[in-house]
Amino acid sequence: MGPQSSAGLTTLDGSATAAGVQLAADPVGFASDPWWLILFKAVLVFAFCVVMTLFAIWWERKVVAWMQMRIGPKHVGPQGLLQSLADGVKLAFKEDIIVKAADRPVYILAPVVAMVPAFMAFAVIPMGGQVSMFGHQTHLQMTDLPVGVLYILATASVGIYGIVLAGWSSGSTYPLLGSLRSTAQMISYEVAMGLSFAGVFLYAGSMSTSEIVAQQTDTWYAVLLPVSFIIYVIAMVGETNRAPFDLPEAEGELVGGFHTEYSSLKFALFFLAEYVNMVVVSSLATTLFLGGYRAPWPISAVWDGANSGWWTLLWYFLKVQAFLFLFIWLRGTLPRLRYDQFMKLGWKVLIPTSLAWLLLVATVRALKNEGYDYRNIVLGIAGAIIVVLVLSVVWDMMRGAEDDDGGEEPLPGTPGAKEPFDPMAGGFPVPPLPGQELPPVPRRNVRRTEPVGAAVGAGSSSPENPADPTDTTDREV
Repeated sequence: MGPQSSAGLTTLDGSATAAGVQLAADPVGFASDPWWLILFKAVLVFAFCVVMTLFAIWWERKVVAWMQMRIGPKHVGPQGLLQSLADGVKLAFKEDIIVKAADRPVYILAPVVAMVPAFMAFAVIPMGGQVSMFGHQTHLQMTDLPVGVLYILATASVGIYGIVLAGWSSGSTYPLLGSLRSTAQMISYEVAMGLSFAGVFLYAGSMSTSEIVAQQTDTWYAVLLPVSFIIYVIAMVGETNRAPFDLPEAEGELVGGFHTEYSSLKFALFFLAEYVNMVVVSSLATTLFLGGYRAPWPISAVWDGANSGWWTLLWYFLKVQAFLFLFIWLRGTLPRLRYDQFMKLGWKVLIPTSLAWLLLVATVRALKNEGYDYRNIVLGIAGAIIVVLVLSVVWDMMRGAEDDDGGEEPLPGTPGAKEPFDPMAGGFPVPPLPGQELPPVPRRNVRRTEPVGAAVGAGSSSPENPADPTDTTDREV
C-alpha cells in the first residue's frame, strides 16, 4: 500500500480512492490484445475447464480408492486416465427421457443456465503472468475488471437459477425440494463468502483479481487473514453442493435431488457445471489467499525466474489441485450434515464470526493508517480477546451453578414442567416440540454385569446353562 490519502487509500500506481478500492480502467493492459488472441484465449479457457473436469473426476476416484484401500479406475487408458472421457461419451449416447409432467422449455434450458455461468467466471481469473503467444506479449487471463471479484460472485449466483429451474420444471417432489435446499444454501453461505472477501479488499485496496495477486508479493493473505481464509474454504464447499454439504442432492433423502428426473446429456451438463464450479472456487481461493500464480516462498526466494513466463501456470495449477484434493478428502472422510446443522453453521457461526473478524480487520487497518505502532495494536486486540474469553468462562460457570441449584423437577401440570410427548398428535407422526421430551429408550438403560464370555455362556441354551429369553439384566442388547 502506498501513503495515506485524504480521500481514502492510495494504491501502488498513485490513484486515490474513496473507500480503499481501486477503480482503474485497465489495470494490466488487456485492451492491447488483438481480437483473435482474445478469442484464442477464450477457447483455451474452455478447453482447460473441460480437461480439468475430466481430470478432477479421475483424481477423485483415485484418491477415494486409496483412502478405502481399493484400486480405482485403471483399465481405460494409462492408469484409467480416460475413464472420465468414456463415461462422458456413454452419458451422451444414453436415451434422453423427459417426464410427462415437466415444463419442457424450462426443463431443457435449466442445465445450460447452470453450466454457462461456471465458464463465464473464468474470464477474470489470472491463471498466470505475462507470456508470449504468437509473437504477442499477453497475460494468461482473458480480461480484468475493477470489480472482478464481484463479477465472479454475480455469475455464481446466476448459476443457482439453473438448479432452481431444474427442480421446479421437473414436475416432481424430490427435485423441487432439492432446488429449494440449494437456494437456501446459496443465500446462507454466499453472505459469509462475501464477508470473507471484504478483508482482502481492505488489505489489497482493490477488487481487481490481478491487482490482488500483485499485492501478495511479500505475504499471502491466507497468513495475514487466516479467519477469512478458513471461512471462505468452508463457504466454498457449501456453495458448490459438495459433501458434507451436498443436501440438495442427498441420495438418502431426495433420490438425486434437483437432477433426479434428468438423464443423458442434460445430466452430464449438471455434472460438468459442478466440477467446473469446484475449479472456479479453488481458483478464486488461490487468487485471493494463496498469492495466485506466484511461486511459494521457498522457491521464489532462491529462483528469480519462478514468477515469470509459463512457470506461473504451473504454480497456479498446483495450488488449484491442492484445493481439489481438499474437496475429495472431505467427501471421503465426513458424513453428510443434517439440514438444520447446516443452516446453524452458516447463520449462527460463519456469518457472526465473519462480521466480528471484519470489524477487527477494519480497526487494525484504520489504526495502522493513523500511524499507530503495529505491536501496540496487536497487544490491545489480544488483551480484548482475553477479556472476552474470561468473561465467557465466568458466565458459563455462573449458569452452571444456577442449573445445579435448580432443585427437583417440577411435578406434571405445574408451571415449568415439561409437557408429555405424543408422537401421533393430530393423527400423524410429529417430532417433539419445544418443552417436550422423548421418552427414554428401555434398551439404553441396560448395563453389562458380566464379562463377555460369561454373558455368552449365560445366553446359551445348553442343558448345563439354560437361558431365560425374558431375562435381560445380565446381557447387552
